[in-house]
Amino acid sequence: MAHGNLASAQSAQEALSTEDAAGADDAAADPSGDILVVGSQIRGAKTTEALPVTVVTTEEIKNTGAVSGDELFRSIPQFGDVRFNSQYLPNSSNSARGDVGSLDLRSLGVGNTLVLLNGRRVVNHPTSQANDQLVPVLSFNSNALPVNGLERLEVLRDGAAAIYGADAVAGVVNTILKSDYDGGEISLQYGGAEGTGYREFNANGVLGTNFAEGRGNVTVFGSYDRGTGLLSTEQDFTASADKTDLFVGTPFEGSTSLDGRAATNPFANLRTRGNLVVSQNGRALTNGSGQFHVQPTTNSGCGAVIGNDRCIQSGAMATSGADRNLRYDAAAVGVSVIPRLDRLNLFLSGKYELSDTLTFFTEAGFYRSKTRAQQSPIATTTASPLTVPSSNYWNPFGPATLADGSANPNRLPGINAPAAGVALTMPNYLFEDLGLRSVTVTNQQFRLLGGLRGEIAGFNWESAVSYSEAWVRDVSDNVSRTKLYESMALTTPDAYNVFGTSVNSAATIAAIRQDLTRYTKSTLATYDLRVSKGDLLQLPGGNLGMAMGVEARRETQLDDRDARMDGTINYTDPLSGVVYSDFVDSAMNPDTKGSRNVAGAYVEFAIPVISPEMNVPLVRSLNLQAAGRVEHYSDFGDVAVPKVAGSWDIVRGLRLRGSWAKSFRAPNIEQVNATVVTRSNTRTDWVYCEADLRTGRISSFNSCSRSQTTQARRSGNPDLDPERATTISFGTVLEPPLPVGWGDLTLTADYWRVRQKGLVGLYGEGNALILDYLLRQQGSTNPNVIRAEPTASDREAFAGTNLAPAGQVLYVLDQYVNLQPQTVRGLDFNLTYRTPETGIGRFSLGVNASHFLEFYQEASPGIQELLDAQAAGEINPGTTITGGGSLLERNRKPKWRGSASLTWSLENVTVGGFVQYTGKVYDTSLALAPEEFWEVVPLTTANLYAQYRFEDGALAGSSLRIGVRNLFDSKPPLSSEGYAGTLYSPMQRYWYINARHSF
Repeated sequence: MAHGNLASAQSAQEALSTEDAAGADDAAADPSGDILVVGSQIRGAKTTEALPVTVVTTEEIKNTGAVSGDELFRSIPQFGDVRFNSQYLPNSSNSARGDVGSLDLRSLGVGNTLVLLNGRRVVNHPTSQANDQLVPVLSFNSNALPVNGLERLEVLRDGAAAIYGADAVAGVVNTILKSDYDGGEISLQYGGAEGTGYREFNANGVLGTNFAEGRGNVTVFGSYDRGTGLLSTEQDFTASADKTDLFVGTPFEGSTSLDGRAATNPFANLRTRGNLVVSQNGRALTNGSGQFHVQPTTNSGCGAVIGNDRCIQSGAMATSGADRNLRYDAAAVGVSVIPRLDRLNLFLSGKYELSDTLTFFTEAGFYRSKTRAQQSPIATTTASPLTVPSSNYWNPFGPATLADGSANPNRLPGINAPAAGVALTMPNYLFEDLGLRSVTVTNQQFRLLGGLRGEIAGFNWESAVSYSEAWVRDVSDNVSRTKLYESMALTTPDAYNVFGTSVNSAATIAAIRQDLTRYTKSTLATYDLRVSKGDLLQLPGGNLGMAMGVEARRETQLDDRDARMDGTINYTDPLSGVVYSDFVDSAMNPDTKGSRNVAGAYVEFAIPVISPEMNVPLVRSLNLQAAGRVEHYSDFGDVAVPKVAGSWDIVRGLRLRGSWAKSFRAPNIEQVNATVVTRSNTRTDWVYCEADLRTGRISSFNSCSRSQTTQARRSGNPDLDPERATTISFGTVLEPPLPVGWGDLTLTADYWRVRQKGLVGLYGEGNALILDYLLRQQGSTNPNVIRAEPTASDREAFAGTNLAPAGQVLYVLDQYVNLQPQTVRGLDFNLTYRTPETGIGRFSLGVNASHFLEFYQEASPGIQELLDAQAAGEINPGTTITGGGSLLERNRKPKWRGSASLTWSLENVTVGGFVQYTGKVYDTSLALAPEEFWEVVPLTTANLYAQYRFEDGALAGSSLRIGVRNLFDSKPPLSSEGYAGTLYSPMQRYWYINARHSF
């Protein structure tokens, strides 16, 4: 698909799309016409011959059928899984959600790919998300790129911190937008996915004009997208959180781990205050810890009927056993897989030649999107239980007499509860009657840039200042603890009823609702001065090129949590005195803010050692690149990195190339400044699995259903060092001279290796629970796992196991630290073939493939301890230990990715095709035995379009295109979650029609 591996700056110019675009010039050209290719700051320098660069043209973007940045980058094999994506819709605003997409070149991790817009840095999306190391990372939002406004996309697949500074560990993405138009174009597109109600509409246009006798130009681009959204009920692999039916006939048939329905449901789990054992006429209605739960009367074990086909049963709900039927399936109700979307992109570029040697240029960009989604209803967490007051009108253990003196109709007769009633603690409850949770995310970003470029004394120079800002407002439904307690304390039927014995009125529900708002903001202010000269000195091999420059930037980040979360408005439990966040499903999470100033300087040389004119045997030419950069950070100090690269043309059409570079990724502001970052994830409490195994309740860990929402309290670390990396690459470029009329053929193959050190990470709450499981078998505990006192139900679960009873996990303590190294190696292959115009048309073929040879993360000492214990048989092989070992073909890292693009044009007709291949991976959440995981099979998809361009009559200048994505209607391969949204699109065959007119 992608044009690969530039042989020279000239080939970049030749790689530009041949599509007719009125007045379109190269956006990165200087007044002399030299092309500035990503990877070098020297205009027109042959140093680019040593660089592996992929150029994606407008023609190839058409072949992919992409309408968003997320879809475009997924089509390039060198980009890994997409951790930030619109399909990721957690029930918490703690992660980036809405119209967002991330970039992860080489799968080295979000934040290791530097993104440029017309050659300069862009502001990051302000909302973070946890990476594989469970630390918050930031990415540029790929959906903020106007795909239809791209002139071309350049991807440098090489470490480039010596040229561009921090974050260019895996490489650099440079997006070149359309500019220098003298005319206009408008395009309308409509499409939709078969078998669903998903529909998309796009309108975009570009308008430009020259003025002042051609000395100036202003070009404006605009794009609007609307998507209707996709619901879980519209496709079978998303229609239920219980995936067991999808695995019938496989070795995992009947595995309870495939049942992803929520254990927290509309049937309340409760415990009496003071652990009072309540009995009715001598029969216990609770266990020894005062625990009981509500269930339908159709379930066995009812202790007392409380009305409306509801009863109570002693003990905690057994959602992994007898009460599994009570689990809640939000996917079956119809939650959003893709949210509804409105997106607007505007961009203006302008230039004016103040003199023959001085030009003013400017850019202004604006992006805004709004998404609307519906997600699983609000639910409590075990770490933040609720209190049902004794006075609650519906409390079956309530007072004998109501406040008005009348007898309480809801108090069970014959119980031994005090006449004043008993208050209840409720750790698990889902507010189903509030309906699906509504989530609205507004995402806005703008960029202003102004600068001057010119020539003085033979030097090209350029200087610019810019300011960029991005903010997100995430608003979702929630329940206020304060309002809920006030409602539940009522002694009238208006009280909120958690027992299901009546239907809560609309007024009662409205009285407890409270919007939860999270506002995040990031800013980037930059200044740079760049100077270059392609012919600084005349050497025997040619002209010595040089570039140097200074840059400064200021970055800020703000995470402004809702006042009911950040400690401004708290809830104090009136009985226990414990202080909580005022939202029922959220822990207290303080605001985070920080800033940093960065100053840097770089120098780069393009050194021609041998030229063809020197007639050296077996050395047609030899060119070197040498660069170095130093940066000072206000928060952690200085960093210096070098880079060397070279290209050796053995004979005409045969080149060897290679590079060596040091790079770094600076810890982001949140990793450094966060005080407490509270996150909740579904984790397995493995010591309970061990208890279940020893008592025979399960036959293997594969059948363990002891997963629960586990809260992690993580903290930033001001002493973090930057992550450092060493990159080497070498390869070959073959451009055989073909007979006249046969066209141009380029073949490339490159080997690369990246060694990263000091990755910022966490031990992880999942690993902390495994360590606790190991230590409890040895008679001790993990002090970072904070548990409640064991209840009678807990003690019952551990009876006869020789293990001390463990209480429920309240939270796990953790801190960001620099961890152990990671080594990643791979190969890239590219083929590009273009024919000239022939009697049967013109053909253009591009093939791009990426192959991982190694993806190994060395375990930290703590993780190695767990791995050694597992190897020694002290930890069950069914546990999943993360943070070390080979990650190749694990979950989101296939060995092979590839794509092929073929375009045929004849006169007014163009037909384009695109094929994409993603290799197999293994879903480690489904294990039959050690290293025996579920195989997520390879997937190949194909896109096709046909276009006709009108040249005469009223439609002159217009074109009509009809296309289809996923031509063969392939479903994403099956995984434990139905499909892997970080790797695949959930949509099957998708048709679209596009009409365009140029004027």
